[in-house]
Amino acid sequence: MKAMVTPQFGAASLFEERDVERPSPEPNEVLVKVHASGTNPVDAKLRSGDIPVLEAPVVLGADASGTIEEIGAGVVDFAVGDEVYYTPELFGPRSNGTYAEYATAPAALVARKPASLSHEEAAAVPLAGGTAYEAVVRRLNVRPGEVVVIQGGAGGVGSFAVQISKAAGAFVIASAGSENQQTLRELGVDVAVDYTEEDIAEVVLSCTGSAGADALFDVVGGEVFQRAPEYVRPFGRLATILGPEGDFTQLYLKNQTLYGTFLTRERARLDEITRLIEQGKVKPLIGEVMPLSEVGRAHEILDSGHGRGKIVLQVAGL
Repeated sequence: MKAMVTPQFGAASLFEERDVERPSPEPNEVLVKVHASGTNPVDAKLRSGDIPVLEAPVVLGADASGTIEEIGAGVVDFAVGDEVYYTPELFGPRSNGTYAEYATAPAALVARKPASLSHEEAAAVPLAGGTAYEAVVRRLNVRPGEVVVIQGGAGGVGSFAVQISKAAGAFVIASAGSENQQTLRELGVDVAVDYTEEDIAEVVLSCTGSAGADALFDVVGGEVFQRAPEYVRPFGRLATILGPEGDFTQLYLKNQTLYGTFLTRERARLDEITRLIEQGKVKPLIGEVMPLSEVGRAHEILDSGHGRGKIVLQVAGL
């Protein structure tokens, strides 16, 4: 089978198209013919070596939508030909692997693809959508009428977080650059903040009568997140997908709760997101679709940190 291989860790230009052996499903696994694969910032961090947990050469990729080609012993809830989507584990043996024509995955991580989505659309959902759901629903426990801040609302994870927060009945304030203000409005935010021209703290405090937001979800990190406790109310909740850095004195002085967010891979999460998708409350935001052979270009965009939505790779038909 064809796959885009990372022969060594470093620049986005290092990807190589190779013929590699097609994997076989072990017990309780399925073999998926990959129609489309999503790309994620964590893919770029693994490729660059910033997260040194894999050994090269390796086939990266942490999102897939496709059809089941083969089932392993013990799998009883899927059949050959079923349309599915999933996100594999990022670390350890048999992790990643969706930048290829075929990939194996534990059946427990795989869910039936939303019928209303194409494979390209579905491939944009599992990792980003699951992470946003983990943060907004399972960590922050957002409730109707609450004020929620999404820092980085136009990206892959952030765009899902905006929609899931709105589906929960929240008043959503989200930030993005000047070029993505229209995107925020299309996603349904109540207040769009241009971080290049506005101080998000001032905007949030103005919108809440100086009380601060009830909850905040951050996908930006750095100095942006260090200031977040300033505009979250006492006893408020914060969640981040990045390691917090800096002085968080305000966090404990205001009795706030900080949640680290790392996606737990499981079918239940995808089934929950599928229900929101089929109800028309959530849809993937796709910035660009390109062939698998152009994964290097996709990673250059990921490296820039200024992408809009998800970049999806077409795999079937190589």
